[in-house]
Amino acid sequence: MATKKKIISKEDIVSLYMEEVLENGHKPKSVYHFAKENDFTEAEFYAFFGTLEGLEKEIFRLFLVNTIDLLHRNNDYLEYDMKNKMLSFYFTFFEILTANRSYVLQALKLDRNPLKNLVQLTTLRDSFKEYVSEILTDDYRLEQEKFQKFQEKGIQESAWLQLMLTIKFWVDDASPAFEKTDIFIEKSVNASFELMNVAPLNHLIDLGKFLFKEKIYSKP
Repeated sequence: MATKKKIISKEDIVSLYMEEVLENGHKPKSVYHFAKENDFTEAEFYAFFGTLEGLEKEIFRLFLVNTIDLLHRNNDYLEYDMKNKMLSFYFTFFEILTANRSYVLQALKLDRNPLKNLVQLTTLRDSFKEYVSEILTDDYRLEQEKFQKFQEKGIQESAWLQLMLTIKFWVDDASPAFEKTDIFIEKSVNASFELMNVAPLNHLIDLGKFLFKEKIYSKP
C-alpha cells in the first residue's frame, strides 16, 4: 500500500527555505529547483507564495507576527502604557531574531548590494508601522485633529528607523548574550519617548493660535 504524501504547509516551506539557505550559503536558483530538492511541487509553493522574494519577505514578517502573538499571551502586556509595550516588543522580537540569528545574518548579506537585501524587510516595515499605530495612545497624540495624521506617520517612520538601527546594532553586537543590544534597546526607546512628548508642542500650537487671534481680531 502506497504511503500517503504529507500535505506541505506554509510553515513547512518557510522552514525548508531557511534550512536550505543556511546549508548552501545562498538562496535557491528558482522555485523549480527549491521544490524539486525538497520533494514538493511548484503548485504547492504557489499556493502560499508568488515568488522566492515574497517568501523571503514573509519570513521577516512572521518574526513580527510571532512576537505580537507572544506579547498578547501575557495579560499584563495589555495593561502596559505605550513605552512599556514597545520595550516588551523589542525584547521579544530580538529574542526571536537571536533564535534565528544564523539565518538573519545570512539573509541580510545574500546580495552584494545592501539595498537589495533590505527589500526583504519591506513587509516587516508595513506590519511594524501597523503595530505602532495600534499601540499609539492619546498621551502621544496631538489634540489638534488636523495634525494627528501627519504626526502619526512621523511616529511610525521614526519608530521604523529606530528598529532598523537596532537591527544593525544587533547584527554587529559581539557581547555575551547580546547584552549590549539590550542596553541599546532600553536607552534608545527611553530617549525616543522623551522626544515624543507632545506637551511642549501643544503649548507652542496654543501660543500660535493665541497670537494669530490677537493679530486678526485686535484693534489698533
